[in-house]
Amino acid sequence: MPLSQADRQHIAAFREALERRYGGDGRVQGVSRQDRGDESTLASRFAVGEKLWLEVALRPFVPQIRVGIMTDDRWLSEDLEQVIEDSGDEMSEFVEAGFEEAGLTWRAPQVEHYRDQGKYFYFATPLEIASLAELSDAAVSEKVGRMVEGYYEAFKAGIRKATAS
Repeated sequence: MPLSQADRQHIAAFREALERRYGGDGRVQGVSRQDRGDESTLASRFAVGEKLWLEVALRPFVPQIRVGIMTDDRWLSEDLEQVIEDSGDEMSEFVEAGFEEAGLTWRAPQVEHYRDQGKYFYFATPLEIASLAELSDAAVSEKVGRMVEGYYEAFKAGIRKATAS
């Protein structure tokens, strides 16, 4: 089912606000969009290092928002895995601590670690929404922002290592 004009307006406003919020952030070196042609995934990527991005991916047909950190470098992915292992936490505990640091209380968030398109390595947390109209809800925007901040905080050691190289 194609997106309606109202859906497109909610999506555009949500993404533009998010990209403005982090585009000028000193931790982010650039913002790009990586959208699939079939509109099944609309991704805003925030570069936090060479080959390392925080990503907010909207999946409008589910509907769902996925927030996480990703890379297309296998060795960098292994460095991120090592950061989690060094913490002594399980993945969900590790991300939960980052969320707490960012002011978001979310006990045992789901954290998926996967490879997409045979190229990208992800750690991501899905946020289910009832409809695309929720993208215009300030509480949803705030939660997504805290999730982005939380992923940054959780993986800060890996980000610093990647930017020092």
